Amino acid sequence: MAIVLGPNRYGKAETRLVRVTRDGETHTVTDLNVSIALAGDLAATHLTGDNTGVLPTDTMKNTVYAFAKQHGVGEPEEFALLLARHFLKTQGQVDQAKITIEAYGWDRLGPHSFRREGAQTRITQVVATAGDEQVVSGVTGLTLMNTTASEFHGFIKDRYTTLPETRDRILATAVDARWRHLTPAGDWAASYAGALDALTAAFVNTYSSSLQQTLFAMGSYALAVRPELAEIRLALPNKHHYLVDLAPFGLTNENEVFIAGDRPYGLIEGTVTRDDAPPATAEWYL
Repeated sequence: MAIVLGPNRYGKAETRLVRVTRDGETHTVTDLNVSIALAGDLAATHLTGDNTGVLPTDTMKNTVYAFAKQHGVGEPEEFALLLARHFLKTQGQVDQAKITIEAYGWDRLGPHSFRREGAQTRITQVVATAGDEQVVSGVTGLTLMNTTASEFHGFIKDRYTTLPETRDRILATAVDARWRHLTPAGDWAASYAGALDALTAAFVNTYSSSLQQTLFAMGSYALAVRPELAEIRLALPNKHHYLVDLAPFGLTNENEVFIAGDRPYGLIEGTVTRDDAPPATAEWYL
């Protein structure tokens, strides 16, 4: 039996970058969390401690900051592609560069004043090799709620089932979604905004008999209106809301007063794809 080194990579995780762009008295803030992972001919450092093929992770961090100054940041997809191409070009021992970016939004309050946006975070991941570039975008923490137009009934019941059927319930979730682009080029800002609008519109306009049905409707509509997307993966936690029993107080509760459940929660996950979309060239996950 031989013991061998399997697939491996290394890099700098979660480099925090805030870039202020000044146009006179009007400023623009870009707030990113950048992670870099490189893979390639790296066996020597694992097997013998030979670091001649190792670019220090501190250098990767410095590259992020230097590039932010020299090239600006732009859209997260642009910045991720810029970094990935740089490491592939300058590091001959590297055959794959993966750049993951979380982008945090800020609402403008004045020329140079801002307020952090809500819980949602924009996500970008680029995986680049010498022959291919794959771009995945997404969002996490997009919290949505319908206070009606949702049912749940007709499900399996066994000796442990206590959940009552309902024809009218609150449906709430915190969307975690990723979508793969057909090509590594495009209007990234418009694509992200359009995908976000499509997901939200489908949630709002779908009469739901299950969160699974809503997931498919959201993914389907996003692909229908955004032709640049190949597939979309969604994870939808079911943010349960339970009717409060007001009978002890001599009161009725006609779907008006609820307890917002924290945990446990149902988790619905699924992928919606075009049947003619080319396969992914690199692994990608929610």
